Amino acid sequence: MSPRAGRAGQSPRTLAFVESPVQLLNVLEWAHLHGLRGAEPDILPSVPAQVRRAGAGDSPPSADESPQSVDESPQSVDDSPPSAGESPLAGESSSAGEASLPVGDSSLPAGAELTVVVLSPRDPMTRGQLRRMADLARDEGYRVRWEEARGGTTAPFSTIGGLAGPLRRADRIVMGDPFSRYVQLLLTITRAKDLVVVDDGTATMEFVAQLARGERLVRWHRKGGRPGPRDLLFAPVSSSARRRLTPSVGRRVEVFSSMPVEETPEGVTVTANDFSWTRARFGPPRITRGADMVGTSLVETGVVDGDRYLEAVRALSRAHGVKRYFAHRRESVEKLHRLAAETGLEIVRPDLPLELIARRGPIGRTILSFPSTVVHTLPLALAGTGVRVAVCDIDPSWLTENASPRAQGFLSGVTGTARDVHRLAAVTGLA
Repeated sequence: MSPRAGRAGQSPRTLAFVESPVQLLNVLEWAHLHGLRGAEPDILPSVPAQVRRAGAGDSPPSADESPQSVDESPQSVDDSPPSAGESPLAGESSSAGEASLPVGDSSLPAGAELTVVVLSPRDPMTRGQLRRMADLARDEGYRVRWEEARGGTTAPFSTIGGLAGPLRRADRIVMGDPFSRYVQLLLTITRAKDLVVVDDGTATMEFVAQLARGERLVRWHRKGGRPGPRDLLFAPVSSSARRRLTPSVGRRVEVFSSMPVEETPEGVTVTANDFSWTRARFGPPRITRGADMVGTSLVETGVVDGDRYLEAVRALSRAHGVKRYFAHRRESVEKLHRLAAETGLEIVRPDLPLELIARRGPIGRTILSFPSTVVHTLPLALAGTGVRVAVCDIDPSWLTENASPRAQGFLSGVTGTARDVHRLAAVTGLA
């Protein structure tokens, strides 16, 4: 189905499901590339302030706005699993006062060809970035529906029940995370024959490879471990999702990615994401003389030892004159405070995905990173600016004893396949 095709020659009903700011950014990039239109300016809704703003500092960004440095305690991240008796998808209750803008509401722009459904996580940093990205999506004229999908034990049932009708009517489903249990459940409801997977970072590389090999869908940093009770309970749904994401007669599957795709599943259409919307919408940035560093959540996911990571950051910052450290949204409070105290770096918590922050500027002439999505995306977003992206390998001695057996190979692959980056040797000899 072409981007404009639909029932009886009409534009297709497109639903996009996102759970992170980067996923929403890449939905906007996909919509821009395929020419999906938003509502005309004269029918854009006047969105109530309590819907557009989750709190102080959540106003839409301007093109010359710089990221906020943080000298107060960062908000904590709660990634703990649900307690016994909860639904596999349930989480903590939602923050008070955050409103939802439902699909089909009379205030929504009738001319938009895309509805973005935000399956809101619990992590306050992610929620804040998602609010800002939702504002940008509305500014483009697209519909946005915010779901408190993890707002308590009954929230998943309420969310899925409320989405059943739009799912059955949708001609096309766009998803940012095919590993998500929420997305996999939603795929069992939809009748859409046009499925699109947009980038969710390095996980996209693993998804495409697993689909090509016919393997079960498992995140790379969990692969090799024994499935838990919840994994076994959810196995039939995951298997069904994998079958639905396999192209067949009458079912089209597209992967929209800036990541290298080496094993393309038969019948899957791979479309390159070059961040043309980001480059058209923001910048060019003001370039500073110094270097910046991009943080990673590899410590939080149990892959890299915290002490080794801190030593590596200290060594790299001294060697390259790094002044600012852009924290990953999942980095813990304790680690960030320790980094600030022991390295003297200015810790910055971006309020938007780093691709947008860097494009808006100011940004250092050199950006240092460990293996992560940004070593692939930043060179695209910053094309033509003269900014150099340098990546430092993860030394095997940094890995924890609980790290997946595939961790080192996967991380090396992330670095080795990156284009237009300067590769640094791993920092070795750390205590």
